[in-house]
Amino acid sequence: MGLLTVPTTTSTVIDVRGVTRSYGAGSTLLPAVDGIDLRIAAGEFVCLLGASGCGKSSLLNLIAGLDRPTTGEVSVSGPRPAMMFQDHALFPWLTAGQNIELALRLAGVPKAERRPRAARLLASVRLGDAYGRRVHELSGGMRQRTALARALAQGAEVLLMDEPFAALDAITRDLLHEELTRVWSEHRLTVVFVTHSVEEAVRLGGRVVLLSSRPGRIAQEWTVDIPRPRRAEEPAVSSLVHEITGRLGEEIRRHARH
Repeated sequence: MGLLTVPTTTSTVIDVRGVTRSYGAGSTLLPAVDGIDLRIAAGEFVCLLGASGCGKSSLLNLIAGLDRPTTGEVSVSGPRPAMMFQDHALFPWLTAGQNIELALRLAGVPKAERRPRAARLLASVRLGDAYGRRVHELSGGMRQRTALARALAQGAEVLLMDEPFAALDAITRDLLHEELTRVWSEHRLTVVFVTHSVEEAVRLGGRVVLLSSRPGRIAQEWTVDIPRPRRAEEPAVSSLVHEITGRLGEEIRRHARH
């Protein structure tokens, strides 16, 4: 397999400035994220990494527009971002193709164009023969690939992913890492990917952003200049995984002392 072409640009599509999001009121006010400044360029693949409860999903929801910051500003240029979750959220009474057609209908695609476009989207995630199969007939990996095709059907330029592969076995997850990297490159997407796995972050991301725990603040960032596709056993990958794991451990121990 040849090296993947990485989309490069200097235009900012996601701009998070001084963002804090707190929940509760009065003496019970609890900040989930605090003072976040983050700018993401078009075509970047950024992984948000941190321990459970550090505010990764809260930050993703703010970028998606599903929540509003208590203070600060979040702006995303272009169409509304598409989202993928750990739960594929496919409608079980529809086939794989019909799930995608529904997304196309909601995006305003004319009826005559929906089926051929849905078929092309399934083919783009290597599920060209799954159009008529219902959700229970699909494996976990196939369901997530169908969910990815559905996200692409929305015509979004930004894809937000909240631990979409966490429930999958290691072999399937490894295959989907390769699949997602290919789709990201071919569709020239901007991806923000939430994970608690350091190895996953290093394999996928062009940039890894580590959040501290409670409240979530940016503790450190790494630019990943390792050519794609990446393998866990590569010395450069394993070295960076070791470095980031050590820094994550520091954050977890620091939080435990407070």
